[in-house]
Amino acid sequence: MHIHGLIEDSVTLADLCKRLAQSDFITVDTEFMRENSYWPELCLIQVANDKEAAAIDPKSPDLDMGPLLDLLTDNEDVLKVFHAGGQDIEIVYNLTGKTPHPMFDTQVAAMALGQGEQIGYSNLVDTYLGIVVDKGARFTDWARRPLDKRQIDYAIADVTHLSKIFPKMLEKLRKTGRGVWLDQEMERISDPEHYRNDPDQVWQRVRINSRKPEVLGRLKALARWRELEAQGKDLPRGRIVKDETLADIAANPPRKQADLAKVRGLSAAWAGNDIGGRMMAAIADSKPMPADEMPGREERKPALGKDGALVADLLKLLLKIRAKEVNVAPRLLARSEDLEALAAGVRKDLPILEGWRYEQFGRDALALVEGQLGFAVRNGKLKMTRTEEPS
Repeated sequence: MHIHGLIEDSVTLADLCKRLAQSDFITVDTEFMRENSYWPELCLIQVANDKEAAAIDPKSPDLDMGPLLDLLTDNEDVLKVFHAGGQDIEIVYNLTGKTPHPMFDTQVAAMALGQGEQIGYSNLVDTYLGIVVDKGARFTDWARRPLDKRQIDYAIADVTHLSKIFPKMLEKLRKTGRGVWLDQEMERISDPEHYRNDPDQVWQRVRINSRKPEVLGRLKALARWRELEAQGKDLPRGRIVKDETLADIAANPPRKQADLAKVRGLSAAWAGNDIGGRMMAAIADSKPMPADEMPGREERKPALGKDGALVADLLKLLLKIRAKEVNVAPRLLARSEDLEALAAGVRKDLPILEGWRYEQFGRDALALVEGQLGFAVRNGKLKMTRTEEPS
């Protein structure tokens, strides 16, 4: 495989992208910094196919990233391969408003091949290639320039290894017939809505005990205000105001700005500065949350009751047994919230009652809930046993 030097100019990048556009797949990875910022700071992009690999410097003033971003988001003929690519995809979305498509995530694929729910990159490389990954440069400050050869080699190795692993995984998936199992997961991961930060919706991520419309209305207004402050200042949300402080202010709003000096988690200076004034304006402009926006407990998590909770526990036991039998990560078969919904009587719009999940697990799960399946111990091993034939 040909390894290019660090690409820092537009002509070289455009030529590389033309060649990569003829590939069946490319592997992609990024290096970024986000500890002290709202937006992840993209510092390096690595790409490879089965013939060549390169690291690209997005911080270079002589580089137009357009051809690479077009390849990632607009070329439907080339499969983009990531490992645990959520943050990489988020970066592409922030730059373009689009996500890489079509895409393949080797961490998700490993779940279908019985290699655990969140296999790390190093373990994946060891499993498929027998190579111990050099971790010496993993704490690099990727924003600093110049990058030395060891750092660049370390970064490029991520995609060169992945370009050798992907065909091996694909062959295993073809032999087992499990490629179709991953289609839904890959589409979910690449859905742009998954990466869109709507300031009017971020309140839903903040934990708060109250369900009073006026409290939730203030929380929505405050969360929106914080999101815009964080974006404008390019600071992490928690550096503006922490979640617990935001929830406390929503539940116990200060009457005047001077009262902010008494709020735990805020600087006393907020009692008289501009940011404190903007927070107070957000509180003053807030309105009780409308009935159609109120979170619905029953819709999000049906009430189980004591018996339902026991049934959910039995379903989790069944999930472990089935996952072991078919050699797949349990989380790919079913999620806890789906099991609890089934135990609570939900029968519509559940992934485990559709497609391959129904064939591999859902049919037995439904039979267990409806009293047609039970457990027995035979020769010291837990087995499933039919109590009656399905009607």
